Amino acid sequence: MAQNIPQNLSGLSELKKRILITFLLLAVYRVGIHIPVPGVDGSALAAFFGQAKNTLFGLFDMFSGGGLKRLSIFALGIMPYISASIIIQLLTAVIPELEKLSKEEGAAGRKKITQYTRYLTVVITLIQGIGIAVGLENMTGPTGAPIVYHAGWAFRLTTMITLTAGTVFLMWLGEQMTEFGIGNGISLIIFAGIIARLPAALVNSFRLIRTGEVSLFTLLFLLLLMAGVLIGIVYVERAVRKIPIHYAKRMVGRRLYGGQTSFLPLRLNTAGVIPPIFASSILMFPATIANFSNVEWVKRVVSYFLPGTIWYSLVYVALIVFFCYFYTAIIFDPKDIADNLKNHGGFIPGIRPGEKTREYIDKVLSRLTFWGAIYVSAVCILPMILIKQFNVPFYYGGTALLIVVGVAMDTMSQVQSYLISGQYEGLMGKTKLKARRF
Repeated sequence: MAQNIPQNLSGLSELKKRILITFLLLAVYRVGIHIPVPGVDGSALAAFFGQAKNTLFGLFDMFSGGGLKRLSIFALGIMPYISASIIIQLLTAVIPELEKLSKEEGAAGRKKITQYTRYLTVVITLIQGIGIAVGLENMTGPTGAPIVYHAGWAFRLTTMITLTAGTVFLMWLGEQMTEFGIGNGISLIIFAGIIARLPAALVNSFRLIRTGEVSLFTLLFLLLLMAGVLIGIVYVERAVRKIPIHYAKRMVGRRLYGGQTSFLPLRLNTAGVIPPIFASSILMFPATIANFSNVEWVKRVVSYFLPGTIWYSLVYVALIVFFCYFYTAIIFDPKDIADNLKNHGGFIPGIRPGEKTREYIDKVLSRLTFWGAIYVSAVCILPMILIKQFNVPFYYGGTALLIVVGVAMDTMSQVQSYLISGQYEGLMGKTKLKARRF
């Protein structure tokens, strides 16, 4: 018994060490959010973002954890890396060389694709950095005060290099977190940026209750609704359609292989959070343009597509449904699945291998994608309903909630796997101890 205790403690200490490393690296990220790029009037920039919360600036600021409105060294956050990953993923489906690297070259091919993603991240960050610098030079606060103290190439180069270095450091930080911490580091950085807004939202809620703008009954109703939505998201994100797979028996030499039964899991929300991100970016682009335009008819047209309007909601849902189908088709190919099953002697009961299997998987996936798109649309429309109908002082739902729940579930799964592995090592230690006694 005494010999088993160190093994169990070592398993727990490994988990604690990983959790501690994760928190320390996230703390470094949050400290960096408050370090500004030199040459910018912070108060004028904050006032400008107060007017631009329903534009692309507000969306990017959410994913950067509030770093963009401060123009901190982490202002671009990890979004350039996410954008580069999505671009490489889309290019993999159309460029045979990249497809060969991802599917046939194994670990070496995946390492090469990761390298391409990093290079593309730097290129995207450099372009965005110079764009932000030039844009800030032309911006003024609500009082007319310029946001940049001394415009010129010195400010542009400083901003571009600083923002690029910040994003590259965050990319490295995320990789260290993935390797030495708990969970996916890139996802946890976005998670931390979104969660950081929670204290301010709670303070604002208590202020509204104290002033009587929100009644206690309304608050209780909203708490129950939020709990129900949270439970519903967890349930749907875990939901899968299991397609049974049988493997035929075959003789290899003198041994009989196969005869096993497995299943192909198809997620209800295969596309994840990518569709609402794409849809939000497209819809917020006109509002961003109108923010810099003085043309009256442009502002009038854009006013019909502001968040909370019926036209915005209809177009938003249509775009989410479209991107759910589009992105699912990019990342999941029924033909590859059908070919792999056929090559390994697998088949779906009642369905012929090959083309019929592909058609069946495609049919099931299309139905799942439809209901998944409806689910994602409902979660993304929820914040607009809460804000407009119940005067909720914070943004609950949408892409942010999907990301937070998804990252939390993945991280808890890794924690559970570490705990189970620790119990397994303890069980193996007991077995070895008994073997020695006998």
